Amino acid sequence: MQGAGRTIGVTDISGVLYTEIPLLHCAVVHDRAGPPFASPGIACAAKEGSIPVSNNGFTVWLTGLPSSGKSTLANLLSAELQGRGLPVVNLDGDEVRMRLSKGLGFSKEDRDENIRRISYVARVASDMGGVAITSAISPYREIRDEARAEIAQFVEVFVSCPVEVCIQRDVKGLYKKALAGEIKGFTGIDDPYEEPLQPELVVHTDLESEQESIDRILDTLHSQGLLSASGDASATNNTGRAPAAGAAPAVSDDERGQALAKLRGLGYLE
Repeated sequence: MQGAGRTIGVTDISGVLYTEIPLLHCAVVHDRAGPPFASPGIACAAKEGSIPVSNNGFTVWLTGLPSSGKSTLANLLSAELQGRGLPVVNLDGDEVRMRLSKGLGFSKEDRDENIRRISYVARVASDMGGVAITSAISPYREIRDEARAEIAQFVEVFVSCPVEVCIQRDVKGLYKKALAGEIKGFTGIDDPYEEPLQPELVVHTDLESEQESIDRILDTLHSQGLLSASGDASATNNTGRAPAAGAAPAVSDDERGQALAKLRGLGYLE
């Protein structure tokens, strides 16, 4: 999975799903004894000498209709933050489906599972002090709220664009197929998109330039206390709102030690 030149590798070995995030020098290990991602077990392991667990990371969750401009904004935001020296993981919805969620369909259950996998990796990246940017449609409000509860530093950005404009853009030609009946259950045509009720920010890609939307996202990150005046990740833990009930804590030393032991057993570490 690639985003702005950064790669995430996913390997399934002997019942263990190992997700490597080289940019953050960390790996995610999922116990696959049960259904995929149902009981993640060990959360994350940092290679010795790598970036420590930090409260400074955060997730920017871009949500909106197909062709609303999520991926474009994610790539621009990723480049902007990397230019400021921040470690960024860009979780593009299409790329996630090709790798991390390969085999999942488009039923509500599979869509929800796809978002759970994205939110889990975003939470791990944030816990490691990085910035996770997600750009999946994530059409259902309940599963987005579940992601918010899992990720302590969560900034939801609703990428608003009228469906008529999205149809005109039709970047991948999918609206045309959906309107012709060739695709069933397509978000915005015959499957619902539930708009966020209280996002941290709404950008209007039919009215704003790409740079105007990016500037507004950056302003929001500043106002939430997630970026310092110099543009680096803030040393504060202030999101502008209380952490959601049940938000996952940062990875403990015990969890990290267990994960390192499992990685050594798999031969990933000496």
